[in-house]
Amino acid sequence: MCPPSSFTPGSNPSITNASTVDPPDIVPPIPMCTSTYHLVQQSLPPAIFNHSLRVYLYTQALAQRADSPWVAPDRLPLLFVACLFHDMGCATQNDGPQRFEICGADAAAEHLRQFEVSDADIQDVWIAISVHTTPGISERITPLARFVRLAVLMDFSELGKSPWATESELKVDDEGDRRSIEERFPRLSPEKVLGDIIVEQGMRQPTKAPALSWAERMVRAAEEEPEWEGVNKAF
Repeated sequence: MCPPSSFTPGSNPSITNASTVDPPDIVPPIPMCTSTYHLVQQSLPPAIFNHSLRVYLYTQALAQRADSPWVAPDRLPLLFVACLFHDMGCATQNDGPQRFEICGADAAAEHLRQFEVSDADIQDVWIAISVHTTPGISERITPLARFVRLAVLMDFSELGKSPWATESELKVDDEGDRRSIEERFPRLSPEKVLGDIIVEQGMRQPTKAPALSWAERMVRAAEEEPEWEGVNKAF
């Protein structure tokens, strides 16, 4: 079990008075989602926070394309939480001994319990977050996990390389939509920021980078070329 998520105002020094700023119109207007927005905004670097918002928009588009129940009014808030929390294992307060994906999933589950979300719904969100870096499993284990995984690939311009993406899903990756979304939520080099955090965590706590994991591959790449200052070559 990773440390439970907690709202720590000011934990991200690049954000000032975030809790007083109204969330953008893409955030479902219910307390569970607005609190999620503020918590994640204050917990993560802007590059990863913006990445999470873009992942939400891409996940929503994929679910709409599939005519999925996950865009229904009662499901969409859970989809939002899954997307916003999918990298919350990078937050200082969630930096436990397990893989960052598991720590993020545990933090999401703890957050959802505050809003009396059912165990079944919490499990759906937990699975989607915990397997989002695991190709071949994430695309098949649950519909929500599939949408989150493909949206993450989309934000890193990797969707077209996925053997599990369908022709219909590939059509969601529209260049015009991408430009519009990135103008609203700029990229800010999430590959570099996310990779560096995961490598630092894995080097400091080897249990966070177990054999064959994404983190382990990046730690190994960093150790093999310690002078490299660009995006981790195993990202």
